[in-house]
Parts: sequence; C-alpha cells; structure tokens
Amino acid sequence: MVKICGIGAGYVGGPTMAVIALKCPSIEVAVVDISHSRISAWNSDKLPIYEPGLEEVVKQCRGKNLVFSTDVEKHIFEADIIFVSVNTPTKSSGLGAGKAADLTYWESAARMVADVSKSDKIVVEKSTVPVRTAEAIEKILAHNSSKGVKFQILSNPEFLSEGTAIQDLISPDRVLIGGREGPEGQEAVLKLKGIYDQWVPEDKIITTNLWSAELSKLADNAFLAQRISSINAMSALCEITGAEVSQLSDALSKNTKIGPKFLNASVGFGGSCFQKDILNLVYICESNGLIEVANYWKQVIKVNDYQKNRFVNRVVSSMFNTVSGKKIAVFGFAFKKDTSDTRKTPAIDVCKGLLGDNACLSIYDPRVSEDQIQKDLSMGSEVKQVSIVRDAYEATKDAHGICILTEWDEFKTLDYERVFENMQKPAFVFDGRNILNVDKLREIGFIVYSIGRPLHQWMNNIPKP
Repeated sequence: MVKICGIGAGYVGGPTMAVIALKCPSIEVAVVDISHSRISAWNSDKLPIYEPGLEEVVKQCRGKNLVFSTDVEKHIFEADIIFVSVNTPTKSSGLGAGKAADLTYWESAARMVADVSKSDKIVVEKSTVPVRTAEAIEKILAHNSSKGVKFQILSNPEFLSEGTAIQDLISPDRVLIGGREGPEGQEAVLKLKGIYDQWVPEDKIITTNLWSAELSKLADNAFLAQRISSINAMSALCEITGAEVSQLSDALSKNTKIGPKFLNASVGFGGSCFQKDILNLVYICESNGLIEVANYWKQVIKVNDYQKNRFVNRVVSSMFNTVSGKKIAVFGFAFKKDTSDTRKTPAIDVCKGLLGDNACLSIYDPRVSEDQIQKDLSMGSEVKQVSIVRDAYEATKDAHGICILTEWDEFKTLDYERVFENMQKPAFVFDGRNILNVDKLREIGFIVYSIGRPLHQWMNNIPKP
C-alpha cells in the first residue's frame, strides 16, 4: 500500500490531501502540521477553513484512509511520497525583502525529511516556490540524509481557486508534474502520475521538466492578476468617457482569443497568491538583470493599488469630501465569496483608508470571524471606530453609506427598501463588486456608485451640499 504524507494543513494541503484520499481509497494519507490547534480543528466538526464541499469530503475519509496528526516525524518516516504545502510568504527583511519568497518553512521541512527518512522518498513541491527551488532542496536532502537514501524532487503546483477548490481538485482543468529528465526522475513522475490517473483524464495530466513546472505557477497567477488589473484600468477610463465596463467586458469575452474569465471589474484583487507571486517574479527578473520585464509586472500591482485607492477617494469625495464621524457599513471582508480567507483582501486597504478619514465602520461578513477582522485591521486606537456585526441589516442601521467589498450572493437578495428606510439620508451605496441592480437601487432612493459605469450618471445623482 502506498503511503502519502502531506506536510502543511492549510488552504492547499488540507483540501488536496483530502481529495486524494477520497479518490484513492487504497492509499493511506496523513496530513501533518506542528500546529496542535490546527490539527485539532481538522479532527473536529468545525474545520479550520471554509470551503464548499470540503467538510463532506473530510468526514467521508477521516478515520478510514485519511488522518490529521502532529506526529510529523512518524508519518514522514512511513511515507513513500511526501507533499510539501507549507507557507512561502514574501520576505519581510534581509536580501530581497518585500519581493523574494521566504523559504524558511520549506527548508525546515526539507531538513526534517532528510533527518527522518530511512528509505527512498519522492518529495513533491506543492507550495508556490521560486523557479529552481528544487535545486536547493536537492542539496539539503543530499547533504543531510542517511547514507544510501535517495530522493526525487517533483514540482506539482496547485491551481486552486478558493471557493471552488474541491471542484478544482475533483475535476481539474489540468494537472502539472515536473521532474528531472533522467530515468530516476521520469520514474518518479510516472509514480505521481499514476495517482492522478485514478480520477483525472490522461490528456489533462501535463509532464514537464522541473523548472517549467515551477515557473508555470508564478506565470499562471501573474497572467490572471494582469487580466484583473487590465479590466480595472479600463473601468477608470469607462467612468470618464461614458462607456460601461460590463458592456466592455462582454464584448471582450466574445473574442475567443481572450475569453470571459477574470474580466469582472472590481475594487481590486486579493488572496494569498497574486501579489506574493508577482513580487517573487519581479525579484527573479531583477536578480537576472531583466529590469524591463520586472517593471512590466510591477505595474500589475500598481494598478491594483490604484484601484483600491480610487475607490476610497470616491467614497470620501462623494460624501461631501469627508466621512469623519459618519457610519459606513462594510459588506464583506473576505477577498472573494465562498471563502473565509482574508489574506491581502482589498477590504483591509479600503477600511484602513476610510478609518484614516475618521469614518466609523460597521463590518459584516458571513464567514470571517471577528478575531480575524480585528487582527487584519491591527485594531488598537481604532477599535472605537469599528464594530463587527453578524447581520447585514444591523450593519446598515443609521449608516450614511454602504461599501460592498465581497461578492457574497447574500448581498444580492437583501431587502434594500428596508435597508434604505433605516439609513441616514442621503443614503449612498458604493458597489465595489458590481453585483447590484443600480437602476433598482436608484428607484428606491439610493445614490449609487458602481465601478466602471459612466461618472456623469453618478455625479448627477449626488445632491449638492
């Protein structure tokens, strides 16, 4: 029986290992982490992360061929294949600070694998890592392992979207496996391919060399973020010229060379990957003297920051150039719907921007905890200006305006006549996700700003102070 050990019980490791256990019942899968609280949560009825379909998969496999454990050494020792899904954040200090990936956790995991292993292992990079990381990992394993123990490093990057991760794992559009081009490397590739073969069609499993696989993940996220920044840049132009960004997106989507995905204008992109991976790409380019290429990718992040700042400025300028002392209801804090993840969520920057103008915020998100929101906003002296509520109607009571920052379906179905009655007048709505019916809201009496819609329509609707 093949045994798999997944190091790291986070957003990637937990769901990935759970689906492998579901689809490969003959394989024993262990998910290990040094965090006792995280592992306890995976073994409880309240999982540490929210992802549609995840709870059902875990409950079906847990206690059968899926275990969650803090006994890291035991499961590494027993495993034939080790997936490493540890965090690779951006370095906060030292060489490459602010851009380069911090591989501290990866190196620590590699050293533990080397120390514990007494038999040959396949080590799979699941985390997003800089290109040629496998070379460094090979050196660590070779110089710290028991005599005669051999390792093969594979790159098997994840291409998951939070909110649809389980479906992405069960029906992936592609699985990428990169390995060394010699006989032993290709044998390792075939072993990992044999696992995915049990549920993924063969034509969707792509094999490459190590470096192509490592770089593909960075390129993938960079290209997706680029599309978002591109449509957001166009949204600013639409507002000035009278064009409508939704109509522009629809026209672009009909071009088969472009396609429809990632063309929704918004307050900006967030999540754990896009900014981190682009900064990593920038650092790699700069380190290799490709300054023009680095500057190109930097601009994707600059446009994203510009879009968030533009949104805050629109809120403040529209509400008579001040939000000081005014209550603003914030709908949504997660970086996208159907997840509780708040890493790099645009809501953080928007909320901090409004707090900088002394607004009073009432924040509601159906999945993000109060503790997480407080942590993300680093609430100290600002605590009096922020309340975190568990109901959308409570958030809007006596509010001067609403900022929609996450596209939760719930926000589309609220009784906005009831909301309007309980708000201060004039009542403003700033739709940062373009999910509401603007015309219907204006009929009720709201003054509505929707990203990428003609600015003259919006400005004509604002009463003079």
